[in-house]
Amino acid sequence: MLFRQLEYLVALSREHHFARAAQACSVSQPALSEAIRKLEDELDVPLVRRGRKYEGLTPEGERIVVWAQRILADRDALRDEVGALRCGLSGRMRIGSVPTASAAVSLLTGPFCTEHPLVTVEVIADLQSEDILRQLQNFEIDAGITYLPEELSGQFHAIPLYEERYVLLITAADGLAHQSTATWAEAARLPLCLLNESMQGRRVLDGVFARAGAKPTPRVETDSVAALFAHVRTGRWASVVPHAWLHVFGVPHGMRAVPLVEPDWTVPVGLVTTSQQPGSVMARALTETATETDVAGALERLPGGPALPLA
Repeated sequence: MLFRQLEYLVALSREHHFARAAQACSVSQPALSEAIRKLEDELDVPLVRRGRKYEGLTPEGERIVVWAQRILADRDALRDEVGALRCGLSGRMRIGSVPTASAAVSLLTGPFCTEHPLVTVEVIADLQSEDILRQLQNFEIDAGITYLPEELSGQFHAIPLYEERYVLLITAADGLAHQSTATWAEAARLPLCLLNESMQGRRVLDGVFARAGAKPTPRVETDSVAALFAHVRTGRWASVVPHAWLHVFGVPHGMRAVPLVEPDWTVPVGLVTTSQQPGSVMARALTETATETDVAGALERLPGGPALPLA
């Protein structure tokens, strides 16, 4: 059995198409198909349901893919470990993040890259919490920054980073802009632009609005926090944004960020890795960075400005 055969099988499982899997592996389609056939012969089980086109993996194939992902991840971890012992950490680290927490990622990648100058970091910032946990299990990412549930499976290890809280982003001309706080019920009555309902950040907001006995009816929905700021800038809309994003954009000229109360609501956000040992040397290094970095403290300040919250 060769690592290459396992790589081909994992690629086929991911791409659901022989030609795309072959392209991803930089081989011809016949070469990929033949390698998988040889793997089937060696294991003496069918791995792929074949018809006129790819029809998916067999139950045996689905199970073997899990083992293949684990074996390949251990191989990569071994290479990284040996490389780190020889000349310092090098290679590529993959971080997944929920969109609303991606503002905090740079607070970790900055010191991490300073400490490990030979490492390249890839940030995937459009994942949902369940996607992050699944990709960690499948060894597709090394670490994730996401909302922390009250109970996390023993398969994962979490380090709390900060408490996400929310502000009402409005134009300076709005009446609520002169208040020190605004209630969630008051926010619900405004013409709102919010994240779309498929995003966990929006589901969190809807839950808080419900606790306040309010139901927002946004006229505009988006999957981008930056787009929320852009819509408020037009003067036609208000929005509810995570306070962490004020660390990135500040409070733009002509806008106000008013803390939301009744209820005072926060959601823990943290760094999640697998608990498998010895695990990814990249994940261990990022964990060390996270424990040494005051992410919460950094997010409490505007760029070059005073501490949050601002009204």
